[in-house]
Amino acid sequence: MEREKIEALFAKEEGYQTPKVDVRGVVFKENRMLLVRERAESRWSLPGGFCDVGLSAAENIVKEIREESGYESEAVKLLALLDMNKHPHTPQPYHYYKIFIQCERIGGIESSGIETDQIGFFARDELPTLSIGRNTEEQIKMMFAFYDDPLKQSIFD
Repeated sequence: MEREKIEALFAKEEGYQTPKVDVRGVVFKENRMLLVRERAESRWSLPGGFCDVGLSAAENIVKEIREESGYESEAVKLLALLDMNKHPHTPQPYHYYKIFIQCERIGGIESSGIETDQIGFFARDELPTLSIGRNTEEQIKMMFAFYDDPLKQSIFD
């Protein structure tokens, strides 16, 4: 990104700079994981996005899953809290923490949202082209490890 754009992003920032928070929902169905295709780039990701002020991480991911897939869900387990800079994501001007939360589907009907145009469940060996800015293949495989071992402890870096 050009220096002028970066300077403009931070020109209005006040106070101590802290990471932004991105939450991602991990929903399993018969050894397959829910992914949504992002309209903006026609690539796939775990449903999620930036956390809204006033909502908890669990409330945010339930909202994001509903908005992006049409499914109603319940947050059940914190899987990982990762620093985006420690993984091969697309470079970003801001620093992000990524929160991965396992959710159980409790209802709803599959439907795309404003930001998504396709929804699907994928096995670990048939992943579509991923949105690396949102989640890496390594992170998706990391999440499948929780399907394999439901007693696995949360991961953080």
